[in-house]
Amino acid sequence: MKRPLVITDCDEVLLFMVNHFRDWLGEEHGVEMTLAQGFENALRYRESGEPVEREEIWKLLGGFFDTEMHRQDLIPGADEAIGALSEKADVVVLTNLQDHRRQDRTQQLKKLGIDLQVYTNQGPKGPALQKILDEHGADRRSFFIDDLAVHHGSVAGVAPQVTRLHFVGEPDVAPHATCAYTAGDAHARIDAWDEALPWLLKQIEGDDA
Repeated sequence: MKRPLVITDCDEVLLFMVNHFRDWLGEEHGVEMTLAQGFENALRYRESGEPVEREEIWKLLGGFFDTEMHRQDLIPGADEAIGALSEKADVVVLTNLQDHRRQDRTQQLKKLGIDLQVYTNQGPKGPALQKILDEHGADRRSFFIDDLAVHHGSVAGVAPQVTRLHFVGEPDVAPHATCAYTAGDAHARIDAWDEALPWLLKQIEGDDA
């Protein structure tokens, strides 16, 4: 029987991102971020108080990933969890970055002790996840981990057989995140690896029983 397949996001699941992005915005661009207002409404210029336009937000995000990925550090327990999951399943990363950053993300994770195949994507993750399933074997029992409810909805619509865990590892973001479990698009919502890992292993081993 084929090993199960775990497809995990990176930012706010394996690595902290938003708070490092917020620090960099303040240091280099005079931009304040207020997470409680939702990401697209969260950024304002410090001097004028004017909101940062959507197009500029994407440019700033690109600038962060161009030069500041070294700031990112591990969500507590992420490396140990990936190690434990890898004993039971094949694990890959599906991250929403431009394709030319795939190697940078791969090396970033490797330096932090997580050596996994990385897939990049732009937009909802359902179609990208289906391609990964097709590549690795669509008959595998599969698991999806992500911090954004929209991606759980996308995966639920494309591959409803996949077990979906909504995980938001950044404590400053978690209270403001729309919950995919409450919406019916995820099978669980757990925001810490010391609780998420046992849940995932139970799902994997339960299916093996």
